[in-house]
Amino acid sequence: MTTATKSASRKLTMARAMAEATAQEMRIDPRVFVMGEDVGPLGGVFGNTRGLFEEFGAERVRDTPISETAFIGAAVGAASDGMRPIVELMFVDFFGVCMDAIYNLMAKNTYFSGGKVPVPMVLMTSTGGGYSDAGQHSQCLYGTFAHLPGMKVVVPSNAYDAKGLMTAAIRDDNPVVFMYHKALQGMGWLGTEKGATVAVPEQPYTLEIGKAAVTREGQDLTLVSLGAGVHHCLRAARALEEEGFSAEVIDLRSLVPLDRETLRESVAKTGRLIVVDEDYHSYGVSGEIIASVAEHPGCRLRAAPMRVAYPDIPIPFAPTMEQWALPNADKIVAAFHQMLTDN
Repeated sequence: MTTATKSASRKLTMARAMAEATAQEMRIDPRVFVMGEDVGPLGGVFGNTRGLFEEFGAERVRDTPISETAFIGAAVGAASDGMRPIVELMFVDFFGVCMDAIYNLMAKNTYFSGGKVPVPMVLMTSTGGGYSDAGQHSQCLYGTFAHLPGMKVVVPSNAYDAKGLMTAAIRDDNPVVFMYHKALQGMGWLGTEKGATVAVPEQPYTLEIGKAAVTREGQDLTLVSLGAGVHHCLRAARALEEEGFSAEVIDLRSLVPLDRETLRESVAKTGRLIVVDEDYHSYGVSGEIIASVAEHPGCRLRAAPMRVAYPDIPIPFAPTMEQWALPNADKIVAAFHQMLTDN
């Protein structure tokens, strides 16, 4: 087996892929550095900075105090001064204490300066539940960040996409929010999704931010999701195939920009749409996806669109209650059967 073949066939967890992309960019660009809580010797609570401290040292991999407003604000200043920081907000749920630094500084400063002050920084943050960590550590909040202009927002579902999107995010001259689902990281104690650990090339590469992926082609139904939801959709598609139905699965990969063209092309073909989202049901990603399709004259729907999303309740601590609320493949299949019944 050649070196190139070995590189193409090796499998990485999503955490490893993120760390590799970061290390490769740090080697070629001295302006890139990392900061956040426990990103140094520990390698990040979710493993996504593992090995960086040993290679680059404390100057470029900076553990910070527990003050999100301070270190995210510092990252904005560094980016505005020509650096390319990668800063971690350990749990997206903590955005409340630092939203001013994120949205009134990071997202708006380029606009406020008339385009003269770019803010090339990556804000990476963990999302998602399923492991009984309750309402302050388990949300997704995709729609919260996608709703606010000035930031790109990416959500990978597997290691290959995570590396390509992280490399693209670091090189982008705009602020990018990189949202990774904890269940996809490859940390066994989080109940890792096996489908997220895939072959990843060793050499650097980028994926276009704003381009969705058709991960499974089909004719009867379009399933749209992001992050961990993509894997629920794939399981549902396999179950529906056993019943004689062909489901197409769209992995959004990016919320801002949103690839509405790929969505519309798929629904124009299948005529049916189910959106799967671990974020809250109301006022979020699922509604935006449905609106993007319903508003387009080229999409003639054979049935009313449906969504399988998190109910509008705080996330429970009790495992049975949390699992009741989370999207899964069985709920997607049931939604499709309801769609057929209603039409």
